[in-house]
Amino acid sequence: MFFQKKLKRVLTDQKKAEERFAKTLEEAPPEKGDRLAMILAALIVFIPALLVVFAVFGFVVYFFFLRHIF
Repeated sequence: MFFQKKLKRVLTDQKKAEERFAKTLEEAPPEKGDRLAMILAALIVFIPALLVVFAVFGFVVYFFFLRHIF
């Protein structure tokens, strides 16, 4: 393979990172409200971005197809 050495390096680094993550998770397990906090944070980040995307899509549809009707 062309990139065998790089691929091997990436895979071993990923295994080490997974081991470090598992060790950290064992040392400090998630608390009771962490899951709710992560869900709320994701909603705060993704909902405005989705609204902007839908608004842009709506304006494109309006200007290309519905402008002549109204």
